[in-house]
Amino acid sequence: MFLLNDIIDKMKDIVSQENGNKKMYDKDIADELHIKHLTFATMKNRNKIPYQEILDFCAIRKLSINWLLYDQVTKSLEDETERFAKVRYFRDIYASAGGGAEDGEIESEFVTLDNMIIDKIGGERELKHIEAINVTGDSMEPTLKDGNMVFINRNMIDISSSGIFVVATDSGMFVKRISLRADGQIDLISDNKSYPVQSVEGDNLRVIGKVVGMVESF
Repeated sequence: MFLLNDIIDKMKDIVSQENGNKKMYDKDIADELHIKHLTFATMKNRNKIPYQEILDFCAIRKLSINWLLYDQVTKSLEDETERFAKVRYFRDIYASAGGGAEDGEIESEFVTLDNMIIDKIGGERELKHIEAINVTGDSMEPTLKDGNMVFINRNMIDISSSGIFVVATDSGMFVKRISLRADGQIDLISDNKSYPVQSVEGDNLRVIGKVVGMVESF
């Protein structure tokens, strides 16, 4: 597990060097990440890592996030420069417990991805199909947890293949495993076995895309 304290210490060293070796405090890192001081203190106490803000911190400085998170040493930080890409992130769209909106009805922003994450979600060739949303609720635990950011490949809509999909129904947007039944209905299956299988008519379901990766919240 990554420890936010360790990450903050490394960020303090970086920011200190940028400011003439001036001593840095948690509030200074919070300012660099554009996070309110009280919110940052709470995140630190809970070891809740602000991945997107850290990725942006690295991208601006052309640093390797592998060094911050994994302590991987490269022969030069320049070896990892420009190894970033962006995908659309719908911060206000949530899947699993419902909600969501159709394309164009809600604002999006861009999330910056490290090369390691890009490889895990299919590589650069798939980036044009990738979007990110949030998961809410515990219906897909332990696979997906409340607060996870999931990456969806909107080009992958064949539900005959195994995996987890994001779908839109009359009741909202859900992230589920999908099973096509012989009678034409579609079962929406939760990994959390305390949730019953939901069945919907095929005409009342639209596949948004397949979940190809996620960023876990601690």
